[in-house]
Amino acid sequence: MNRCKKQRIDHAGMYRRDVRAEIESLFDKRFSYQRPTDKEEWHLPELEDICNSDPQEYKLFLALKESLNEVKNLLSDKKLDEWHLHTSSTNKAGRVIPRVRTIVNAELCTQAWCKFYEIVSSFPLLPQEALWNRELNSVHLCEAPGAFITSLNHYLKSQELHCDWNWVGNTLNPYYEANDTLQMIADDRFIAGTLTYWYFGPDNTGDVMTLNHLTGLQHFIGHMSCVHLVTADGSFDCQGNPGEQEGLVAALHYCEAITALMILGCGGSLVLKSFTFFEQASINLLYLLNCCFKKVSVFKPGTSKSGNSEVYVICLDYVGRPAVKPLLDKIVSNFGTGILNKALFPQHAVPDSFIQTHLACCMFFHKLQTETIHENLRLFEHKTKEDLVRLNALRDCAVEHFFEKFGIRYITKKEWIMKKPNVGCSLGYRWLGSRNRRSDTFNERKELESLPWEHKVLKGFFLPWVEEHAISNRGAGIVLEKPSCPLDCDDWYMVMGQRLPKVKCSPFCNGELLKSLNEAIAGLSSSGTVTDPSLQPCSSCCVLTEEFILAELSVLSVGHDKVQANENKDQFTCFVVGVPLLSHYKIQSNIEVVLLEPPSPYTCESLLLHDGDPRYQQHLLECILVSLQKLRPGSSLVLPILSCLTRFTAGLLFVLHHCFRLMSFVCPTSTQEPGICALLLCSTYEGLSASALSHMQMVSSTVSSVLDSPEQVLECVPMEHLLTGALLEFLWDLNSAIVKQRLHMIGRVGHPREGSDESESLNTGPT
Repeated sequence: MNRCKKQRIDHAGMYRRDVRAEIESLFDKRFSYQRPTDKEEWHLPELEDICNSDPQEYKLFLALKESLNEVKNLLSDKKLDEWHLHTSSTNKAGRVIPRVRTIVNAELCTQAWCKFYEIVSSFPLLPQEALWNRELNSVHLCEAPGAFITSLNHYLKSQELHCDWNWVGNTLNPYYEANDTLQMIADDRFIAGTLTYWYFGPDNTGDVMTLNHLTGLQHFIGHMSCVHLVTADGSFDCQGNPGEQEGLVAALHYCEAITALMILGCGGSLVLKSFTFFEQASINLLYLLNCCFKKVSVFKPGTSKSGNSEVYVICLDYVGRPAVKPLLDKIVSNFGTGILNKALFPQHAVPDSFIQTHLACCMFFHKLQTETIHENLRLFEHKTKEDLVRLNALRDCAVEHFFEKFGIRYITKKEWIMKKPNVGCSLGYRWLGSRNRRSDTFNERKELESLPWEHKVLKGFFLPWVEEHAISNRGAGIVLEKPSCPLDCDDWYMVMGQRLPKVKCSPFCNGELLKSLNEAIAGLSSSGTVTDPSLQPCSSCCVLTEEFILAELSVLSVGHDKVQANENKDQFTCFVVGVPLLSHYKIQSNIEVVLLEPPSPYTCESLLLHDGDPRYQQHLLECILVSLQKLRPGSSLVLPILSCLTRFTAGLLFVLHHCFRLMSFVCPTSTQEPGICALLLCSTYEGLSASALSHMQMVSSTVSSVLDSPEQVLECVPMEHLLTGALLEFLWDLNSAIVKQRLHMIGRVGHPREGSDESESLNTGPT
């Protein structure tokens, strides 16, 4: 054992000089744009040339793009999980993040954290004027989960830069239910505990690509005397079309850059994440930044995986908004997703000297990336013992170099931004545990996505959810107890925002599970099959009977032992809202059943809206308010619920949670009527404060008043309250039961009968 260890050390020593040089090069991948001696040569074009010509690509750069894509295509037959594991093992800086996390006690230490620490340590991002005045103001666009912010905080503490630091974060709102999970990061570990510092815009989406967001942000940061630093780390999942990543994110990068130019103070800095710069939109953007900042560099952090195209554009010493105001005014008039309909500048307005400099930049990073991909492919096919020894030496040296070069030190948790990091953490651990690690290849995934919906079911596209039958009563044994602390609604408010077109994500449900259900619903509708699978009974499911539901309620209300003894002295009243299956049970053992008719009927118009339909929300809220008027202390409530995917519905359950001693649910119900996926069982009513009741009545009035407007009430109870306590776990269990049951029923509808000709034909071909 000792001999092997000694041999490894000797090998590391052999490579020491080469290893050190390679690691130094890894952490110094930068290209700086050098202005020509004639300072007037790089200047902004005339106003009439801006956004006034059709896009026209540069052939030289497109040849580089094709060359890079040819190399990337060599990966198309690699299984994604295997390739990811391999590139993680060959990543020279792969050991830096865990060592930083443990050695210096870094807050929210991710790869982004380390990348930004490199950037802020390698470039003078913080203007001297700000440090002299001991005031620093920063805005962080597309920032989720918040690692740039915590990294900057660690840098300030490590370097003992004592100043009054004010920051504002922006990102696609992880709580806005219509945001696409492919375009946002749903990890809210940091966001949940710092919500007041985040700006999601007047529509609550957090979409930086709208003009309303830009103008609203300017107002939101109005208290800052000057913005010294803007970071923009935006991107989204381009796995479906990696060869066109640059074009797919171009409009986003434009909106980030223009936002920065609109809010930065004179002398300020910008850090903008980008990828390749081969297309005219990117070339024009880089030229714009070179005209607006005195120094521009492109930097590839050592902790950014060498095989990807990710780079950061570092812009220093902003000339100031007054100097470029006419240009900004014209660009802003084209702000948004359509900003690329016209070229920002015509080709004749961009000097040849800039084009040549930019070409050198593109060739530099093209060479670095293609070399890494080829090396990873070589090692994927065969790793020798010498390769492993060298990789280990490189990875160890990278850790040592990172700490030496950037002077990072330990800070205490008292110096973190979140003083109580465990408070309000809802999505973080769940999101990290449920991210979709694909085990297929790119080619296999594209083939599967192109199949008709019925074929996808057979090919396992919706597994493992479809196979989960309701073999036992979901909800039985899941009991939520009323909190001991009283309900304090003095700080309650409503959040208005853009009306939900569909519910794509939820803080209260596994994202992959919800995505599978939405794809199944869409496939079912497009195939012309019955659109409500709940009407199709399933013999393999354990459907809940009236007797079982009432027995469950009895257990909740008087305890299991007393139910068995049938002690009539513990008789109680149960109010049932619009559930016909219980209407004929006026007296069931110790339960008096009182049927309440819903104030208004509800007809489901969009299955993809789930409980996000404002009319359903109005209906559910009215049912609850009517029930609260009838309920007496000690009585119980049975309430049908479609789902609880939205903040609004979760807020209503939050109120019920504080009204009843115990809550549970059962799913599925026996009649399987549309809109009744589950029943809430609320036991032992203990009352609701007058202020909370008044708030809910005000919410009901507001919901009714905006039913036909482009807005809706998104929150009726502040999100901070919904992210803590046992209710969060209860909502995940509730939604999981409802969604899995619906997926199972849809899977039965979409799956052809065994033995049919169609089934035989669909089972042929590759799997």
